[in-house]
Amino acid sequence: MKSWIEGALHGEPEAYEQLVNQFYGMALAVAYQQLKDTYGAEDVVQEAFTEAFANLVKLDKPEAFPGWFKTIVERQCYRWLRRKRHSVVPIEEIETVFREEDQSRDPEAQAIQKELQQTLRSSIDQLPSSMQIVIDLFYFQGYSLKEISDFLEVNVSALKKRLFDARAKLKRSLPVRNLATMFKELHEGGVGMLHIMNGDHAANRLRESGIQGDILVWRELYTYGPVTSDMEKSTARQHRAAVLEAELGIPQKEYLQIEALEKKLRSLQQYKEIVLWFEYDLYDQTMLSYFLYYFSGQDLQNIRLNLLCIDSYPEVEHFRGLGQLTPKQIGSLSGSWHVIEEQELRAGKQFWEAYTSSDIWQHQQYLQSGTNELPFAKAAFEAHLSRLPSVTNGLGSIEQATLQAISAGVQHPHDLFREVGDKLHILGLGDLEYWAHLKRIAEGPSPLIRMSGASSFPKYSQYDQAFRNAVLSLTDLGVRVLRDEVNWRTLREDEYWVGGLHVRKGIV
Repeated sequence: MKSWIEGALHGEPEAYEQLVNQFYGMALAVAYQQLKDTYGAEDVVQEAFTEAFANLVKLDKPEAFPGWFKTIVERQCYRWLRRKRHSVVPIEEIETVFREEDQSRDPEAQAIQKELQQTLRSSIDQLPSSMQIVIDLFYFQGYSLKEISDFLEVNVSALKKRLFDARAKLKRSLPVRNLATMFKELHEGGVGMLHIMNGDHAANRLRESGIQGDILVWRELYTYGPVTSDMEKSTARQHRAAVLEAELGIPQKEYLQIEALEKKLRSLQQYKEIVLWFEYDLYDQTMLSYFLYYFSGQDLQNIRLNLLCIDSYPEVEHFRGLGQLTPKQIGSLSGSWHVIEEQELRAGKQFWEAYTSSDIWQHQQYLQSGTNELPFAKAAFEAHLSRLPSVTNGLGSIEQATLQAISAGVQHPHDLFREVGDKLHILGLGDLEYWAHLKRIAEGPSPLIRMSGASSFPKYSQYDQAFRNAVLSLTDLGVRVLRDEVNWRTLREDEYWVGGLHVRKGIV
C-alpha cells in the first residue's frame, strides 16, 4: 500500500487505480451504513476519493491511509445528508433479489428467498451500527478481518467479538439454526461456489461484478525461482522462500502465507462448485496446471470443478488479463465456464510434472506429446523454454528482447518493461520479476547493460523515483552479445531457475 500512495503522489494512474480497487468496497459499505441509499453512497465514495487524492500530500504516514480515508468518507456522508432535501426508499433490501430476474426459478422459491433477504436485512438493521458494518464487510463483501481492521482502525480481536455478539443477537431474532449457512445461502444465491484466481485487482472486479460465491486469491509466482512437483514439501518450500526473498525482496514470512492458502484448498467440502479463472499466458498456465495437478489427486466427491480460461474479450483490443475488465464485463462471463473433464486434469498434471522437472528431456518430451486438451498450454510451455539461454549468444527471450529494445532507443526502466512486456505478453511478465532480470544482466563480472541515475533495482514494496528516471544503455559486451559475436552463457557466473531447471554456468 505504501508504494501505491507514493506512486499516487507522483501522479501514477496505476497507483490511483490500485487504491480505488483496494478501498472502494469498504468505503461503499461505510457510506451505505450512514446513508441507507445505494446511489448516494456511490456518489459519496467518488467524492471521498477525489478529496483524498487531492490531499495526499497532507498524509504523514502512508500506513495511516485506511483510517484517514474512512474519516473523509464519513465527512462526505455528513455533507451529503445536509444537502439532502428529499426522502428515498432504501433499495438494498431487494436489489439482490431483483438484480437479474430469473424467469426460470420457481415463483414460490423466489418469494421465500425475498422474504428471507428482507428478514435478514431488517434484523441486521436492529443491530448497533458498529456490528452492522462488520457484518456487511465480512459476510456480504468477503473482506478479511485484517483488511477490515486496517480500514476501521479496530483491532482484530474486537472485530471477532463484534461478529460473535452480532451472531448471538441475530440467532434470537431469526428462525434458523445455522446463521452462517443462512448468510451463505443468501450471499451465494443458494449455491456453495468458490472462485479461484490470481491477482487482487481481478478479484475485486469479480467481487463487484455480482457473480456469487467466495473468492480465493492464489498468491504465488511459479514463473520465478525454484519449483518442484510437490510444492508443499517443507525443504523445497523453505528454499524457495529464501530465493524469493534474496532476489525479489519478498519477505519469507509473507511468502509462507501460501501455506494458509493451501490449508484452505484442503478444506473444500463446504462447496458444491469450484471455478478456476485463468488466462492464456505462462504466469497463469503454470498456476492452472498446478491446480489441475492438485485436483487430479483429490477425491472431489460431489464437487463440480469448472474452468474459465480466455485469451481475448470482444471489447478489449489488446487483452492481457482479467484485471483489464470492468465488473460488468466480468459479470458477463458468468456461466461461460465449462466442467473440467478427466482428460483436462491429466493434461494439467502432465504440464506441471514436465514444468517442474529438473530433467531438460522431460520438458522437450512434453512439447512432443501433442496434447491439446488445454488450448493455451503448448504455446505457454514454448514460451517457458524460450527463457533458456540460446546456443547462439546465451540469451533467453527476456534478455534478448531487453537488449533489442535498449538498442532501439528505449532507455527508461518502466518504458522498457512496457515494451518487453507487450512483446513477450505470452509470459505474463510482472514488474517485480522483470526488475530481477534487469538486475541480473546489469551486475556481475560480465554486465550487458549499465544504469545511470540510480544505484539499485527496486524489490518488493519499494518505490524509487530515481530508478523511474534512470537511463539504461548497452555495454560494449552487450552490443557484441546482441550481434551474436559472443556467447554470454560462457561468461556469466550467476545461477537461476527456469521452471524446475537449475541453470548454472555451462549446465542446464
